Amino acid sequence: MTQAILKPVTFDEFIDWYPENSQKHYELHNGAIVEMPKATGEHSEVAGFLCLKLGIEIERLGLPYFVPKECVVKADNERSGYEPDAIVLDRQATNSEPRWKKESIITMGSSVRLIVEVVSTNWQDDYAHKLVDYEALGISEYWIADYLGLGGRRYIGNPKQPTFFVHHLVDGEYQVSQFRGSDRIVSPTFPELNLTVQQIFSAGQDAV
Repeated sequence: MTQAILKPVTFDEFIDWYPENSQKHYELHNGAIVEMPKATGEHSEVAGFLCLKLGIEIERLGLPYFVPKECVVKADNERSGYEPDAIVLDRQATNSEPRWKKESIITMGSSVRLIVEVVSTNWQDDYAHKLVDYEALGISEYWIADYLGLGGRRYIGNPKQPTFFVHHLVDGEYQVSQFRGSDRIVSPTFPELNLTVQQIFSAGQDAV
């Protein structure tokens, strides 16, 4: 479970507070500094597999994008900041980001081509808070990879089962598509991407 730390703070106060070379990861959720759960091996495999495949697709198509090792996405409300499990940035757009080169901070949704959250025990953050903030920031595509089927039944149905969501921004609002099992992921940003939900959730092991 996440653990709230300190009193309500602004985004800049959060960045100033963030311990240098910290072994732990923190996010700012509506003014509260939150210690993020330690990632499990499966969680890390899924996130790493997606970063690998997205990087390969970017290179194959010669796109002016890149997948950074880490970054913080500042919400539009000044009270939240997130470290996504994976993110695809537009290299040219980051040149206009005032805090990217020195602080690895993204402040404009237009700099982000795709953002990914791999669901863990704090699933409410991915399905609710982050979705609302990423939508408000104007991030064009948002993936939720719920490889354990942890999300609420109102999101993934009953009975619960592992589900992959693609949210695509249309007229300022996310339109969502849901994928399971052998379904091929349909991505507006990467329309030629050839990945199934099963491949992602097994981190490619099924193809070995």
